[in-house]
Amino acid sequence: MKMTGAKAIVESLKKEEVEIVFGIPGGQILPLFDALYDAPFKFILTGHEQGAAHMADGYARATGKVGVCIATSGPGATNLVTGIATAYMDSVPMIALTGQVTRKMIGNDAFQEAPITEITKAITKHNFLVQDTNELPEIIKSAFYIASSGRPGPVLIDLPKDVQTEEIEFKYPDKLNLSYKPVLKGHIGQIKKACQMIGKAKRPVIYTGGGVIISDAFELVRKLAEKIKTPVTTTLLGLGGFPSEHQLSLGMLGMHGTMYANYAVMEADLIIAIGARFDDRVTGKTDAFAPHAKIIHIDVDPTSISKSIDVDVPIVGDAKEVLRDLIAEVKAPDTKEWLNKIEGWKKKCPLTYKKDGKLRPQYIIEEIYNLADDKAIITTEVGQNQMWAAQFYKYNVPRTFYRQEDSELWDMVFRLL
Repeated sequence: MKMTGAKAIVESLKKEEVEIVFGIPGGQILPLFDALYDAPFKFILTGHEQGAAHMADGYARATGKVGVCIATSGPGATNLVTGIATAYMDSVPMIALTGQVTRKMIGNDAFQEAPITEITKAITKHNFLVQDTNELPEIIKSAFYIASSGRPGPVLIDLPKDVQTEEIEFKYPDKLNLSYKPVLKGHIGQIKKACQMIGKAKRPVIYTGGGVIISDAFELVRKLAEKIKTPVTTTLLGLGGFPSEHQLSLGMLGMHGTMYANYAVMEADLIIAIGARFDDRVTGKTDAFAPHAKIIHIDVDPTSISKSIDVDVPIVGDAKEVLRDLIAEVKAPDTKEWLNKIEGWKKKCPLTYKKDGKLRPQYIIEEIYNLADDKAIITTEVGQNQMWAAQFYKYNVPRTFYRQEDSELWDMVFRLL
């Protein structure tokens, strides 16, 4: 089929089963907006481009699908930067489509020109400046694959205006030939080493992050914890990746975590880290973190392993794939004494607050939990309200806790789902 580049973009988004697109029109992206008029998916006009990026981010977190946002060139594109950076830091799959001046004007300081691919190079998983309209379908398919595979992240596609208006023979590729091929299966030798280490442990702790939720590995984490009778602590992004009300749950760790989670990490002789990046809010001083523990680190992103904390057994692979093999192989250690000690810490140092008849935030959050079901979605802004929500609400299923700088944007996203 012969069609303009703009219509080819819409057809490509249809092939990727896009449901909702967020954005704002502008001069250099108008051809795409003309093509969007008859598109079968929803378009949400936002009040600001940054809002479009945050909404695409929120949609992706809530659904596990790739979020899509659109902005024009120059200031429109640069207004996406904060949202793109947020998605990059939190491993959120997102596609940002930006308008650009015509190809012959690039580099001439044309009206509302900005080198958005250079600007976002450090905060995108990959980005494209489309120079050949015929490559559009392959670029879009590549962008969705890169954004959603391995460790997810944002991908930006910069679209010169004449690329959008030029006609091509449209054919969406069935396959891609990319050098980027993330490792999903863990090395069996490393998995066997991890199993041996787990079998000898006396004081093990499982430490999970957002990667457990991204890979849909939360049921396998529960199975592993129950098989090896090991307590589980989570990061802020990992909340919901292990049931908060489970007997083996330690809640969140780190500077805003529970005392017993931090005590457990400090006294552990083995840390099994799954889909977590050893953030500074978790570790504090890295040379004092888990001083007695050997560390097993499972992560799909090899650059995250030993980046902050040196580990003893690195396992590169998707959490779900690795955990399947680990659970099949591992033998349970004797943790009875360890679990009794942790129960003592839980009784001695519970999360609490002053109960003096006043309407305190912690009480309100607990009451919201009592009234809601496990599938209720909780969103917060940044600050103390976020920490109270992380500490005093119980997250028993994944994708139910979200944090963001602007919760009003998220409220709109969740009303659309």
